[in-house]
Amino acid sequence: MFGFAIQVNDEVVGFVHLISHMSMWTDKPCCYLQDLYVNAQFRNQGLARKLIEHSYQVCSGKYDRVYWLTHESNLTAQYLYDRIATKTGFIQYKKAL
Repeated sequence: MFGFAIQVNDEVVGFVHLISHMSMWTDKPCCYLQDLYVNAQFRNQGLARKLIEHSYQVCSGKYDRVYWLTHESNLTAQYLYDRIATKTGFIQYKKAL
C-alpha cells in the first residue's frame, strides 16, 4: 500500500491510497485506488483530479492499470471519473462474512 497527500497553504487537505497486487490477466501488477478524499471546503478545485493524475504518473510503466470503484449514487465523483478513466461495465458482488 502506498499513497499521496495534497496540501494547500501547508495544510493536508486530501489524500489517495493505492494497493498494488498481481493479476492472472496481466504481466504487470495492477494498482487499486482504495481511498480518495478531499476536505469538503476544498472540493471542486481540481485537487481530486491532481491526486489521481499524480497516481497515474507514479504508476505509469510499473503497473498495467490503476482502477477503482465508486457507488452508483456518487454522481459528483462519476462526473470527474468519466473524464479521466474508462467505465468498465463490471458489477461488483460481495458476501459479508
